[in-house]
Amino acid sequence: MKTCDLDSKLDSFNYETRLEAFEELVQSKTELPTAGELINMHFHSFFSYNSKGWSPFRIAWESRKNALYAAGVIEFDVIDGIEEFQLACEVLGLRSAVGVETRSFFAKFAEQEINSPGEPGVNYVIAGGFSAPLKKNSKESEKLEQFKKAASERNIALVSRINAKVPQIALDYKKDVLPLTPSGNATERHIVSAYAIKAEKNFPDKEKLVKFWSEILSKDIASVKSLLASKASFDEAIRAKFAKKGGLGYLQPGPDSFPPTADFFFWAKNAGTIPMVAWLDGCSEAEKNASAYLDASVSAGAEAVNIIPDRNWNFKDTELRKLKIAKLDEFVNESVRRALPINIGTEMNKDGQPFADPIDREPLLKYNKYFLDGAKVVVGHSILAKFAGYDYCGKWAEYDFGTDRHAKNKFFASVGSLPPLTLKKSRKLAQLGAEKAFSKIYESSQKGKWLIP
Repeated sequence: MKTCDLDSKLDSFNYETRLEAFEELVQSKTELPTAGELINMHFHSFFSYNSKGWSPFRIAWESRKNALYAAGVIEFDVIDGIEEFQLACEVLGLRSAVGVETRSFFAKFAEQEINSPGEPGVNYVIAGGFSAPLKKNSKESEKLEQFKKAASERNIALVSRINAKVPQIALDYKKDVLPLTPSGNATERHIVSAYAIKAEKNFPDKEKLVKFWSEILSKDIASVKSLLASKASFDEAIRAKFAKKGGLGYLQPGPDSFPPTADFFFWAKNAGTIPMVAWLDGCSEAEKNASAYLDASVSAGAEAVNIIPDRNWNFKDTELRKLKIAKLDEFVNESVRRALPINIGTEMNKDGQPFADPIDREPLLKYNKYFLDGAKVVVGHSILAKFAGYDYCGKWAEYDFGTDRHAKNKFFASVGSLPPLTLKKSRKLAQLGAEKAFSKIYESSQKGKWLIP
């Protein structure tokens, strides 16, 4: 079977189908390049929303083909693909991490926009570096289910409000939206896609379809035809009209809409992960003072930060680009001053986003070390947590390092700097037990190579 056919099978919603395709790709002996220094520690897979429909297997494969140093999957409200991604990365020899992202409410900034434009108090947050699926019936797994359930309820309510305004393309959430996901974890972007699909079905005549969207989007015929030529632009236009502030289905969130930020960070630590604040671009009322914002975030429990660099430099407008880079520079410097690991990635939940940020050239080159070190810390944490029960925010790390973040980061990064774990080495570490595994990982980090065959 051709490689391109196998690539597409990697994205099947059926696990057995994509596993078979992955195994065939591995056996095809495709020559894979030596890892470079580019990273993407914030991919979304199709378990939340990937603009290309990529599965965790596909993300691992593409990351390895493109010589990434490390790759991370961060999903909205679920970690459904964790075992798949970890397996793929160990088979391929790729450093990896898995996280979850959700929205919270930060009471400290209840009256100010943070990182969700137009929504005061709403704060995107991340738990990075899950070592394994959460134990069933544990407090942590039940809390994660609550996040997913709350998101689903918000989606259903959103669809209901939109349906009332556009009955011509009203959706049935279960029949029209959920089939677009492999595990029932729909996002706002799935809803947008479902409305676009329903409109095409109900208006098979192209002229009638254009006329319909012209009326709904309040745009002239020529503009709608132009939008329809680009799925990314068209989806964003629908999203803005249907779901964003001022849209047909928009409802202003409040303190009861999302869990408190501090509660999420507390949960993230108990789940054995690294609580991260998701920084936007430094232009909102809350983010414009990076120092005060980070102090408040750390006080709430943040231990690291997440940045999407592409939205902080990649602009044609010279003045806007200059402003965004200045804000990025300020935030990176304040994060480094506090020794907060920096996790970066592109998300790839919207067409046009790069596969990996160009940290090997300006204007991002000067942050290269900080971004690479951040990836190494998260990867190192993921390894230590999985095999030794030794996580970045856990009691043993606290005992060993106390408040010395620099020393802690150096150690976790030394583990993340080791050659990628293979499936064989992973199994041998698992057989050792936590105490012996820690000793072996520690010794290996000091030598800079794995001391297991």
